[in-house]
Amino acid sequence: MKFNEYTYEHMDKKEIQKKIEGFQHRLETADSYAQFKAAFDEMDTYDQALESNVTLCQIRHSINTKDPFYQQENDYWDQVLPEIQSNFHQTDAAILHSHYCEQLKKDVPITYFLSKEMDQQTFSDAIIPELQKENELSSKYQALIASSQIEFNGKVYTLSQLEPLMTSKDRKVRKGATKAYWGWFNEHQDDLNKLYDQLVKTRDTMAKKLGYKNYIELGYKRMYRYDYNQEDVAGYRKQILDVVVPIAQQLYKRQAKRLGVDKLYTWDEKVEFKEGNPTPIQDIDGLCQSALQMYQELSPSTGSFFQFMLDHDLMDLEAKPNKAPGGYCTYIPAYQSPFIFANGNHTNQDVETLTHEAGHAYQVYCSKDIRPSECIWPTYESCEIHSMSMEFFTHPWMEHFFGDKADAYRFAHVSGAVKFLPYGVLVDHFQHEVYAHPQWSPLRRMDCWRKLEKQYLPQKNYDEIPFLENGGWWMRQLHIFMDPFYYIDYTLAQVCALEFWCRKDEQVFKDYQHLCSLGGTLPFRQLVKEAGLIVPFDPGCLEKTMKPVCAWLENSNY
Repeated sequence: MKFNEYTYEHMDKKEIQKKIEGFQHRLETADSYAQFKAAFDEMDTYDQALESNVTLCQIRHSINTKDPFYQQENDYWDQVLPEIQSNFHQTDAAILHSHYCEQLKKDVPITYFLSKEMDQQTFSDAIIPELQKENELSSKYQALIASSQIEFNGKVYTLSQLEPLMTSKDRKVRKGATKAYWGWFNEHQDDLNKLYDQLVKTRDTMAKKLGYKNYIELGYKRMYRYDYNQEDVAGYRKQILDVVVPIAQQLYKRQAKRLGVDKLYTWDEKVEFKEGNPTPIQDIDGLCQSALQMYQELSPSTGSFFQFMLDHDLMDLEAKPNKAPGGYCTYIPAYQSPFIFANGNHTNQDVETLTHEAGHAYQVYCSKDIRPSECIWPTYESCEIHSMSMEFFTHPWMEHFFGDKADAYRFAHVSGAVKFLPYGVLVDHFQHEVYAHPQWSPLRRMDCWRKLEKQYLPQKNYDEIPFLENGGWWMRQLHIFMDPFYYIDYTLAQVCALEFWCRKDEQVFKDYQHLCSLGGTLPFRQLVKEAGLIVPFDPGCLEKTMKPVCAWLENSNY
């Protein structure tokens, strides 16, 4: 069965609520553990059906944000999901307070209970209006970005379609494209500032209604951060500042030298080589066929996984008008199908995105039989280990995608991983400041971004683009709008991925597969240890990890 044959069914809110209330009643009145467990398992099956419909709607809406049917359904779910969350909240409480709970703990991963305990602390009926508002505003941001129309050199582009021109080897072209790209954000900054201001205030209201000082603590709990806190993250950011920022600055100097420019401007940063970045030697269909060969050679398991993705049309990879921005992997439980969404535009990012999202998809493919289904995925920072590590495990096959430019791609990828770390912690630090000061004006937020940017990314040179000099870069980062605090996760995972890459032992890919098979059955720190890696928060982790990375970069010909 192909993805376009997967059935979406509109589900009536009252019917959903009635069904969940029925499960709650059965859980509360069970006369035996067998009855209790039967109700628990049936509820999990129903939850998978519900999640499948919501996910199908979200995928089809993001593929074409102008499709009237799925636009209407997406709006419907934006309103309904917070309301039915109230029913699940009560059912979760019934499970946690049941005298069968201790027995259930012997049959169900510990993370299930950790997540349900956090859910009890992050929801009440009082915040349903704010949750609905948050969904509505996030959808508006996505739609605004997707609707972008930018005139450049006589043609009209979306933001995604313009990005290849921003990496042109012709400096005039990339400068013009970069200015046109940020010109769109400059023209829409009032709308974007207004949307974000409303999101910040909505989330702050949510936190205060639930008894928190501000959104930060609530945000951590909504992200299910079981085994680390704000202090751990602040210490980790300091490690990045002390260890990685100086290394990244040296890499930018090498880049300027390679490009033959005295000063690296913002329109130069995306270009690694004077002759231009390595670009894929095939179109999207060709990439997929090369990826199939690669995954078949990597391991039998990865080969059968990618064949499944192709057989069922579970990837939508090309940029097109009205398509939502970004890339993601999601999962449709009813069909046991991962799905990969991307905005391919014939740049090196196409390969990186495909291998990255395939890492997510492979993990969920490996752990799809874990029950309850909520434990199939781990928490976000752990999810990103699978995806970012897959980017590195596929390095030996890059000749398939880049021909004689494969070495250049590998250098740019490792160098880019190092340069990403300061940006990633900047996004995190900015959000901590924003949610600690919800009363800030949009101008004050932009000032804060620029100040932090000078700390973590001191090479930034925004001549001729005042919007960026004034602190507007963050407006392109959809996570800041749609997924607050979901960004430090990428950097934690990047460090773990670099640890995997530095290992040359025969056990390394088996450890990765073991990590994937565990899904979400353990918290972050334990998963990292299960994979034979050092936890990034540990003192000295960054120094130890960066040493072999730096040696490899220094020994390269670039």
